[in-house]
Amino acid sequence: MLKVKKYLGTWLGIALFIGMLGVTGCSGISEEQVAELEALRSEVKALEKEVNSMKSEKAALEREIAEKNAKLDECNKTKAETKKNLEKLGL
Repeated sequence: MLKVKKYLGTWLGIALFIGMLGVTGCSGISEEQVAELEALRSEVKALEKEVNSMKSEKAALEREIAEKNAKLDECNKTKAETKKNLEKLGL
């Protein structure tokens, strides 16, 4: 029973010490840290804006590719029809 009280006091002392360290370590953030955080936030916003811009550019390029592919398909069909008609004429 005496050993339990001895260890209990030691553990209680350690817990109080750790608690005091936690409280003193949580004094808040410095102005430098706030400025760094704001700089990071603005960088993130700029990068998000760039990503959105690139996504819209990608969508425009994909539309352009689809239009060109449609024209290419149409040209290939016309070419095939022309070839078939020329074969019918014996040329």
